[in-house]
Amino acid sequence: MSAPKYKRILLKLSGEALADTNGILNFEFISSVAEVLKKCTDAGIEVGVIVGAGNIWRGRQGGEMNRARADHMGMLATTINSLALQDTFIQHGLDAVVMTAVEMKAFAEPYTTRGAIKALSEGKVVIFGCGLGSPYFSTDTAAALRGAEIEADAILMAKNIDGVYTADPKKDNTATKYDEITYAEMIAKELGALDLTAAAFCMANDITSYAFELKDPMNIYRVAMGEKIGTELHK
Repeated sequence: MSAPKYKRILLKLSGEALADTNGILNFEFISSVAEVLKKCTDAGIEVGVIVGAGNIWRGRQGGEMNRARADHMGMLATTINSLALQDTFIQHGLDAVVMTAVEMKAFAEPYTTRGAIKALSEGKVVIFGCGLGSPYFSTDTAAALRGAEIEADAILMAKNIDGVYTADPKKDNTATKYDEITYAEMIAKELGALDLTAAAFCMANDITSYAFELKDPMNIYRVAMGEKIGTELHK
């Protein structure tokens, strides 16, 4: 077996991708993700995970709600998803720990960079809940910051689309996919593969990320091993 391209990855999972058509969580699909992450850890790859909460709550659903309060609900929703991931990962032989940016010690460990890096070095999958713990910041931005803090070699953005396109492929059938693109170009063209704050942070800190489709969870392993999947984003 060839050596992994990346020793430590930060995986961003879309909340919508975890949803079942009849409910908020598709445990069969989460199990398939767990199997792939087990394959990653068996190959010596250290894995951190941030999950969104679009399957449960988005701040924009709050109507006239105070934005900060709506985002607090989103943070709680990411914790629900994090606990579901943890339980499924453990069932598949992974040692998984949830760390939250907002203290909720009855359910998870408080996040510290040192604690997260120690857990990763021990072979544990670290699941980061509550985003950054502050309103107005998306889980894309949380993924970028946590990736930098834990010194991840790459950030893997596993979403519902298979890469970055010249336009929205759902609206423009002439849109074509980039194999790679700079953050500056993505921002200038307003392509929306990840939010602007996350893109600017990755550009400023020279962080490599990949946007690819989670529909086939094996894409996670393929990217970590160096296969050309989705779109590479770089400085």
